[in-house]
Order: sequence, then structure tokens, then C-alpha cells
Amino acid sequence: MLDERVRVVLERLEGEDASERERGLPPEQRSRQVEPTTGRFLFSLVAPQTDCEVLELGGSRGYSSIWLAAGVRHLGGRVLSLEHDPAKIEAWRRNVEEAGLTEWAELVEGDAFEQLARIDDVFDVVFLDAEKDDYEELFWLAREKVEPGALIVADNVLSHPDPLAQYSAARQADPSLLSVTVPLDRGLELTVVLR
Repeated sequence: MLDERVRVVLERLEGEDASERERGLPPEQRSRQVEPTTGRFLFSLVAPQTDCEVLELGGSRGYSSIWLAAGVRHLGGRVLSLEHDPAKIEAWRRNVEEAGLTEWAELVEGDAFEQLARIDDVFDVVFLDAEKDDYEELFWLAREKVEPGALIVADNVLSHPDPLAQYSAARQADPSLLSVTVPLDRGLELTVVLR
């Protein structure tokens, strides 16, 4: 399902991430990308949907953006990714272009809190992979950009139980949502908006 251009970039980014972790780089200097199995999971969520519109909060160097864009290109759609780190923005653009996915992925530069207010689109899937203390506020901002039936996926809910256990508990207690914690890699909270 993935063409050679996409595979080559994903494998390179996986190697870079492993090397950064092995060298003990602090988190803010690493790519902080999802695990490959989480990437495949994201691909499988969006690939079967026609004209799937995806909002990604925290694009980093584009690893998850590439998985998502490779998925939406099958039946149409696009990924709108937000990232504020200038070094990661440059890498995101380079990596997405090298993977041949610029037609399906767009980057919005700047602070997510400011940029989300300016976005006037409706999304089918939101992928939340930003600073953990920001998840709750970003969830509510993103919820304004979706309709019933949309899916919001939050990463790291098991690897960062403080504060993300509260994030998951709040989603699961909300009767306007249906939410479940999926113990894949660092933990995903899958939240369907019911109303």
C-alpha cells in the first residue's frame, strides 16, 4: 500500500529517531514521533474514508503526517498539520516533499492555540500529539472543528499518565462522547463525538 518514496522516508525517520534516543538527546531536541505501529494504525483509520479531512496538532518532523497523508491519498482528503518549532517545520516540509505527499498534506506554522482560531474547516479525524499539559485545552479547541461522527485520537495517554490519565477520564465520563483507551505503543485515547 505504501510506495517506495514513502517507505524510504519513513525508514530514514525511524532510524533518526532511534539514534536520537540512543544518544540520550533531551525530548525537545528529538523528533518525538509516534511508534511505527501507531503510524500504521493512523494510516488504517484514514485510508478507508472518502475525502477524509485530518487535523494534526503537533506535526514535528512529519513522521505521523506522512502516515496520515499516505492514507488519505487513497480515497481523497488532506492532512492539515500544525507545528511551531522552526527547526521541525523545515524538516516537516522537506520530509513530506521527499515522500511525494505535498498534494495531500499542508503545514500551518505557529502556535496551535492561535492558529486553530483562524482555521475555518471541519475535520473528520483529529490527531493530538502535542505538549501533554496542553491536551485538555487543545481538545476543546479541536472539538469546535468537528461534527458528530468525528474521531479524535490522542497519543501518549499511557506513557504520560500525569496529566493524561485525567484527559482520558474526562473523555470517558462525557456522555456526548464515546471514548476508549487503546493500549497500543504509548497509549491512544480514541474519542468519537456523538453529539
